Amino acid sequence: MSQITKLDNLDALVTHMRNKLDEKKYLLLFAYNGTGKTRLSMGFKDAGKTNDSADTLYFNAFTEDLFSWDNDLDNDTQRALKLNADSRFFAGLQELEMDNRIRPLLQRYADFDFKIDTDSWTVTFEREIKDGDTAKTVEHIKISRGEENIFIWCFFLAVAQLAIDEQEAYSWVKYLYIDDPISSLDDNNAIAVASHLAQLLKNQSNIKAVISSHHTLFFNVMWNELSEERKKFHPYFLSANADTNGYNLQYTKDTPFFHHIALLKQLHEAAESDNLYTYHFNILRNLLEKTATFHGFKNFSACIKKEPNDPDGIVHARMVNVLSHGNYSLFEPTEMLPENKQYFKTILSGFMQDYRFDPELFPSQSEQIDANLEGAAQT
Repeated sequence: MSQITKLDNLDALVTHMRNKLDEKKYLLLFAYNGTGKTRLSMGFKDAGKTNDSADTLYFNAFTEDLFSWDNDLDNDTQRALKLNADSRFFAGLQELEMDNRIRPLLQRYADFDFKIDTDSWTVTFEREIKDGDTAKTVEHIKISRGEENIFIWCFFLAVAQLAIDEQEAYSWVKYLYIDDPISSLDDNNAIAVASHLAQLLKNQSNIKAVISSHHTLFFNVMWNELSEERKKFHPYFLSANADTNGYNLQYTKDTPFFHHIALLKQLHEAAESDNLYTYHFNILRNLLEKTATFHGFKNFSACIKKEPNDPDGIVHARMVNVLSHGNYSLFEPTEMLPENKQYFKTILSGFMQDYRFDPELFPSQSEQIDANLEGAAQT
């Protein structure tokens, strides 16, 4: 049975984690939304503050608040993202060429560019727009909320790298605390962010890190990446203790889900809730291809259940093929059309019938409601 540590309050949890980092290099926490991950990250940060000194560089919802928009309401042309000049997060902005440090990171995830003005403490954005054989650069654009979040994430990564490199402006950093950095990304990019973050952490020796997330796939990838250094790594499942208003910290000896099960679980939940977006077809195709390869088939269509109205599986295979190759936005996903939702649900249901998984991992909405009611009655 997994080891469970019961902690009376947030302060006790913070103390336990800091003590654990005396012997470990990484702590990885999975916790559902509403558990208090952001409060925990701030409590961890506050515990390291003494007068004007600090020891934790953190990424969470408060980090995003260091950036705010000036939308130029009078002219609606000179839009810019303002930086909070009072925060030590920006300590190296003017001397350390942050543009050149952020840009290679941002290019992994986005198609826009930016300029930082260190005199006005603002960031402006631009994007190249193609018009036939020519292209023009549109400046002072307003990027989407998802694009803004990924820019801030790349800004944080650049600052974290400076701390790892022991630049004087960030010599105070002893810990990195990273809470849910992938809230605006699809699953494919969640994997990319997790892999990149893991490589950043593993390729250094002087800073310890806490990473918390409610995203199963992100947690799973981080677990697999960091578990290569098992003696330095401790994964946990964090939950609130309703009886004591404290916390339970459960050590997870193994990753909770394999990658394909995590993906399948998210597709199942999206289908059950009817929150289906076009990029879900990309994920479904990815699962079908991996299953076909595992079972020795040459094409993913072999793993699509044959229906009475499509005995050869041609229609459904064509639907997956076409709908998984659209140019879908990663930051502003498009909801599927009702007809395509039905196709998706039929293909997914048939796949799960033909390739059996543990049904307890995939409860229907009615089963989940019954389980929640039963749990509430017991408490």
